[in-house]
Amino acid sequence: MLDYLLALIFGFCFGWLLQKAGLTKYSKIVNVFRFTDLAVLKFMMSALVVGMIGLYGLQALGVITLMKITPTYVVGNLVGGLIFGVGMALAGF
Repeated sequence: MLDYLLALIFGFCFGWLLQKAGLTKYSKIVNVFRFTDLAVLKFMMSALVVGMIGLYGLQALGVITLMKITPTYVVGNLVGGLIFGVGMALAGF
Protein backbone atom coordinates (compact mmCIF):
# COMPACT_ATOMS: atom_id res chain seq x y z
CA MET A 1 0.00 0.00 0.00
CA LEU A 2 2.89 2.35 0.77
CA ASP A 3 4.30 1.81 -2.74
CA TYR A 4 1.02 2.94 -4.30
CA LEU A 5 0.85 5.97 -2.04
CA LEU A 6 4.42 6.99 -2.89
CA ALA A 7 3.76 6.53 -6.61
CA LEU A 8 0.64 8.69 -6.31
CA ILE A 9 2.53 11.41 -4.44
CA PHE A 10 5.42 11.45 -6.94
CA GLY A 11 2.98 11.46 -9.88
CA PHE A 12 1.05 14.35 -8.36
CA CYS A 13 4.27 16.31 -7.78
CA PHE A 14 5.43 15.68 -11.35
CA GLY A 15 2.08 16.81 -12.75
CA TRP A 16 2.13 19.86 -10.52
CA LEU A 17 5.59 20.77 -11.81
CA LEU A 18 4.39 20.36 -15.41
CA GLN A 19 1.44 22.64 -14.69
CA LYS A 20 3.52 25.27 -12.86
CA ALA A 21 6.07 25.34 -15.68
CA GLY A 22 3.25 26.04 -18.14
CA LEU A 23 4.01 22.92 -20.15
CA THR A 24 0.36 21.85 -20.33
CA LYS A 25 -0.74 24.92 -22.31
CA TYR A 26 -2.08 24.37 -25.79
CA SER A 27 0.45 26.67 -27.43
CA LYS A 28 3.40 24.86 -25.81
CA ILE A 29 2.20 21.43 -26.98
CA VAL A 30 1.48 22.66 -30.52
CA ASN A 31 4.89 24.33 -30.77
CA VAL A 32 6.56 21.06 -29.79
CA PHE A 33 5.00 19.42 -32.83
CA ARG A 34 6.08 22.39 -34.96
CA PHE A 35 9.64 22.11 -33.56
CA THR A 36 9.60 25.80 -32.57
CA ASP A 37 9.58 25.37 -28.76
CA LEU A 38 11.42 22.47 -27.20
CA ALA A 39 10.72 23.36 -23.55
CA VAL A 40 8.49 20.31 -23.02
CA LEU A 41 11.08 17.96 -24.49
CA LYS A 42 13.85 19.51 -22.38
CA PHE A 43 11.74 19.12 -19.24
CA MET A 44 10.92 15.48 -19.99
CA MET A 45 14.53 14.62 -20.83
CA SER A 46 15.69 16.29 -17.61
CA ALA A 47 13.15 14.24 -15.66
CA LEU A 48 14.38 11.03 -17.31
CA VAL A 49 18.01 11.81 -16.52
CA VAL A 50 17.25 12.70 -12.90
CA GLY A 51 15.20 9.51 -12.52
CA MET A 52 17.95 7.41 -14.05
CA ILE A 53 20.61 8.90 -11.80
CA GLY A 54 18.35 8.34 -8.80
CA LEU A 55 17.68 4.70 -9.65
CA TYR A 56 21.31 3.84 -10.28
CA GLY A 57 22.33 5.75 -7.15
CA LEU A 58 19.85 3.78 -5.04
CA GLN A 59 21.08 0.55 -6.61
CA ALA A 60 24.69 1.45 -5.80
CA LEU A 61 23.70 2.08 -2.17
CA GLY A 62 21.94 -1.30 -2.04
CA VAL A 63 18.52 0.20 -1.35
CA ILE A 64 16.88 -1.33 -4.44
CA THR A 65 17.59 -4.05 -6.96
CA LEU A 66 16.83 -3.41 -10.60
CA MET A 67 15.09 -6.03 -12.72
CA LYS A 68 16.53 -7.41 -15.93
CA ILE A 69 15.45 -5.46 -19.00
CA THR A 70 13.47 -7.52 -21.47
CA PRO A 71 14.12 -7.17 -25.21
CA THR A 72 12.13 -4.48 -26.97
CA TYR A 73 9.09 -5.53 -28.97
CA VAL A 74 9.53 -3.16 -31.93
CA VAL A 75 6.15 -3.71 -33.60
CA GLY A 76 4.28 -3.08 -30.36
CA ASN A 77 6.28 0.09 -29.71
CA LEU A 78 5.61 1.38 -33.22
CA VAL A 79 1.88 0.68 -33.03
CA GLY A 80 1.66 2.21 -29.54
CA GLY A 81 3.61 5.28 -30.64
CA LEU A 82 1.39 5.70 -33.68
CA ILE A 83 -1.79 5.47 -31.59
CA PHE A 84 -0.37 7.91 -29.03
CA GLY A 85 0.76 10.36 -31.74
CA VAL A 86 -2.59 10.29 -33.54
CA GLY A 87 -4.39 10.79 -30.24
CA MET A 88 -2.20 13.77 -29.33
CA ALA A 89 -2.65 15.27 -32.80
CA LEU A 90 -6.43 14.86 -32.63
CA ALA A 91 -6.57 16.28 -29.11
CA GLY A 92 -4.56 19.30 -30.27
CA PHE A 93 -6.74 19.75 -33.35
